[in-house]
Formats: sequence, structure tokens, C-alpha cells
Amino acid sequence: MGKRLSAWWAAYGPTKRRLIQVYAALLYNAHAKGFIQGDIYTGPIKNLCVPGLNCYSCPGAIGTCPLGALQNALAATGSRAPWYVLGILLLFGLTLGRTICGWLCPMGLIQELLHKIPTPKLKKSRITRALSYLKYGVLIVFALALPLIYAARRVPLPAFCKYICPAGTLEGAVGLLANPANADKLSMLGVLFTRKLVILIVILAACVFIYRAFCRFLCPLGAIYGLFARVALIGVRVDAGKCTGCGRCVARCGMDIRSVGDHECIHCGACAAECPTQAISLKCGKITLLGAETGKKKHARTLIAALLAAILLVGVGYAVNRPAAQPIAEGAEAGMRCPDFTVPLYGEQGGSFALSAHRGQVTVINFWATWCAPCVAELPHFERLQREYGDRVSVVAIHSNLVTEDVQAFLDAHGWQLPFAQDPDGGVIAALGGSTMLPMTVILDVQGVIVYNKVGSVTYEQLESLIAPLL
Repeated sequence: MGKRLSAWWAAYGPTKRRLIQVYAALLYNAHAKGFIQGDIYTGPIKNLCVPGLNCYSCPGAIGTCPLGALQNALAATGSRAPWYVLGILLLFGLTLGRTICGWLCPMGLIQELLHKIPTPKLKKSRITRALSYLKYGVLIVFALALPLIYAARRVPLPAFCKYICPAGTLEGAVGLLANPANADKLSMLGVLFTRKLVILIVILAACVFIYRAFCRFLCPLGAIYGLFARVALIGVRVDAGKCTGCGRCVARCGMDIRSVGDHECIHCGACAAECPTQAISLKCGKITLLGAETGKKKHARTLIAALLAAILLVGVGYAVNRPAAQPIAEGAEAGMRCPDFTVPLYGEQGGSFALSAHRGQVTVINFWATWCAPCVAELPHFERLQREYGDRVSVVAIHSNLVTEDVQAFLDAHGWQLPFAQDPDGGVIAALGGSTMLPMTVILDVQGVIVYNKVGSVTYEQLESLIAPLL
């Protein structure tokens, strides 16, 4: 019996790489309670970046996606330099490179499992190789340029997360809305979610027929790690003395590589298994890019210096400014007085919400956006709060980003009885220490002093427990 099980496992069981992919996905999403309760984890570990593409808003996520953190940091460049995010990306790139894509990325795992569905497969060609450069355009436009452009206008815009990212839609929005506790929120979804859902379906369908379609053509994080292909500490080594130049390695690879170990290589090891002379292996630490020994030593010193610089950036960046997952700004911490502001209200009557006019009341400020599923899901909590506490509590929901579909039409479609305001230039959320991570809730006592200022979803019970001592 034991021999039969061993034989079956050898024939049909998952490979070591597949098991590591599963373990990584489980580790990234170890907050099991989030899947049960239908909310997201907002504890201190959330400030740390995980290596792979894993949405911040996934119910189980215990860390921050480095790509989302990058966009968030760029959107906040007016108030602080993104040293931590740049340092962590440099550290991941120099140590692991695209090994992260092949072994540690949950989105990569999903794509590979979908490709196992028995269907005709599209083989790689000159066309797919040309399309593989598209992800660098996505990186430049959506992950870098647009966040920086709109940051100059004081409008936070994590463009890739908002408009494209399939992980955000699958893990974040769908992951939250699939929970029965949030089933009543399905009617609150807007046009942007519908568009992103269509993009997700197209990408997942493409992965059935095309090996790692998203990874090969669209993923900006893979594009970043690909820049470190030739210098990463962990990677693929080709023994030139054993290599016969047969080309079987390139032909066997599902990615659009030109040579083993280039910027498209995800270090999966398929080429090593295919090589008839066993010339290919994964490397860790041994530098083989230059032939001369002196060159190796020189290159090794450069790599060590770069690693030390990356570690220094991470440490200093974390000490100077906490990661963008939970931003804190001077004057916005608990115990400090909230700066006064006036924001225009949505609705036919118009008017404005002036914070100074609500002194003497407990004030609850919620920052949200139509494109943020957790934001929309918790809006009924604030409406209930306003309804049950009346004049004792003043509630305002501020849309933090005007770069979206028609907000007024969205509100009209749902009929909420709650003051909704707009933050035209992002000045209010910036003054309170926020940037692009939503939802964000701020609670002030009757004197206008901040008692609560955090990013992340809240329940009605949490709101009541925070407000009750202030009345």
C-alpha cells in the first residue's frame, strides 16, 4: 500500500515548486478570520510588503502588495519620499529577482492552475515575445506616471490597482463580496467594478489558453523584478562547458525567454529538467556573469554594496516614514486637534460641510471612493450611525478621489441618506495623514480632538464602542 501511494504521489502529486507556491499563498493570506468575518486585517504587520502580487484588500492578507505600496508612495511624494518602498523593491530584486514570480507569487499559482485545464494551447511565437514588452509600458504608465501626475494635482490615483489589477478584483473585491456577511452589498457595486470584473474574466480566460498570460504581458511587478535578472543573488546558472547549444531549454520554457536566465525567466526549473547535459541549475550566491575570476570578485563586491544599500533604504525608510499601508502625518495622530476644513456637498441642494460648525458634536469622517469595494460595503454602517444617534453625532462621507465615474449618479442609484462630500484636491485626506489606502475613518470628540484615525474597514459595533465614551 505504501509503495502504491508513493508511486501515485510521484506520478500525480504536486512538485516541490508547486508546494512552495501554495505555502507562500497561504502565508500571505494567513488572516483566516478575515475570510470568516468578511473584513480585512489592519494590524501592524500590514505595514510590511510581501514579495509577490497579493492584494492589500484580500480578507486574509497580512501584508501589503509591493506594487500597491509603490503607487501609494508615489501618490504621497509631496509629503514624503518613498524610501521604504524603493528599498524593499530593490532588496527583493537583488536577492530573489523573478524567482518571486516563479515560486512565491499567488497570482502566478492561479495562472498555472488555470493553464492545466485541458484545452488547445497557444504556443509562444514572435508575437507573444513582442507582447511581453507590453508590461513595461503598463509599469511606466499605470504604476509610475499616472500616480506621479495626479500626485502633483494632489489627487491620489493608484492607477494600476484601480483600473487593471486582476488580483485586486479577485482577492479583494470578490474575496470580500463572496462572504455571506457581505452579500447585501452586491447591489452597491458601480460601473468601475463591472469593468474590472470584465478585465479579470478576460485575463483568467486567457490564462487557460496561454501560459501565464497576465505574468507575461501585463504584470508591472514582474517587469520590475525582470530588471534584476542578471544580478539577482538567486537565479539560473548555465555551465558553458556542458552546454551544447541545442536550444531545448528555450523551446521547453513557457515564458518568452530569449536565453536562460534573461528578464523573462521566472526560474521555474523546467529548463533544468529538459537539459540533456545537465548544464542548467539554480544558483544562490555564486556569480557567473563574468568569466574572469577578478571580474567575479568585482561583481560580487558590487552586488554586496547594492544589497547593503537596499537594506539601509528599507531600515531608514521604515524609521523615517512608515509604509504607505497605514499613513501617519504630523498633526493627524490621536490626541491632536483636527485642522478645520470646509468641503462641498453632493446633491441638488449643494452647500458645504464645515468642520467648525459641528463643534460640540462627536464627528465621524469617512473617506471612501466608488471604486473601493470595502468602502462601499461599510457605508451602511455610517448611515445607521447617523440615523440612531441623531444630533449627538455628526457623520460625513468624503469621496477622496474625483478621478472616477460619476459619483452623484452612483449615490442617486443607492439612495443613501447621509451627507456626502467631495475632496476636490485631496487636501483634507492629506491633512489627516491619508493618501490612497481606503477606506479611512477619523473620529473626533466634541472638542475636535482626534481619538481615532486609521485605514481599514470598520464594523458598526466598532464604531459604537469608539463613540459611546465620547457622548
